[in-house]
Amino acid sequence: MAIITLTTDFGEKDHFAGAVKGAIYSELPDVKIVDISHSISPFNIPEAAYIIRNAYSSFPKGTIHIIGIDSEMNEENKHIAIKLDEHYFICANNGIMSMICAEIAPEKIVEINIHDRIETSFPALDVFVKVACHIARGGTLEVIGKIIDTIKPIKNIIPFVNEDQNQIIGSVIYIDNYGNVISNIKKAFFETIQKGREFEISARNYKFKKIYSKYSDIVNFETAIEKRNDEGKSLVVFNSSNYLEIAIYKSNSQTSGSASTLMGLDLMDSISVNFITE
Repeated sequence: MAIITLTTDFGEKDHFAGAVKGAIYSELPDVKIVDISHSISPFNIPEAAYIIRNAYSSFPKGTIHIIGIDSEMNEENKHIAIKLDEHYFICANNGIMSMICAEIAPEKIVEINIHDRIETSFPALDVFVKVACHIARGGTLEVIGKIIDTIKPIKNIIPFVNEDQNQIIGSVIYIDNYGNVISNIKKAFFETIQKGREFEISARNYKFKKIYSKYSDIVNFETAIEKRNDEGKSLVVFNSSNYLEIAIYKSNSQTSGSASTLMGLDLMDSISVNFITE
């Protein structure tokens, strides 16, 4: 049974996500549709890139991923289908795939060219569904597009490193449901530049000199529960996806606050790491 995932900024209020699912089922009644997220911030390409990059590999090989973010077609925003890591991705060529492609080389990329056969003002419904169902039936990418070699890059995927190799300047690429702030600094990249040196991480007026292995490491479990004051403490971790993250222990954006709300950190804000050289 084919699996098709959906990642969009459609939200839950409007009919868009339901219409896409209905169109898929009309063509392939036995397909399995899985929602990755419909709550991407509108037109937020870095956020969508982060989510799809961290979700897709949990699915079986051969899964088809429809990404409906900023998908209106124009001269600067063509549609593509990519085979990568034995998965298929259908989206606009707007940088969404460049986070994954920076780590894994695509096996094949095509620029979709079936638009002359489909009249559409809703590409995710009319074009992306047709392509996904074609692939699910065993169709090849060459039938629905022309092969291309490269895709449009996304800005700020790779952090800046200064000439002296003693500073990394990254940026916030995602704020999760807990209000934790995720940067574009990956653990392997950090350690390559660090070379065992001590460091100081800066975000606005906040500074950190330690990276914890997990959130609860900030808790002193030898202290009696009633005497602990751990909730609300700020910390830095490499999260489950190995990205540098600034968090508040047991945060809640709606009540006690979060790293984003309490520190005033938002998307594309800078996070810097200064390495200490003796």
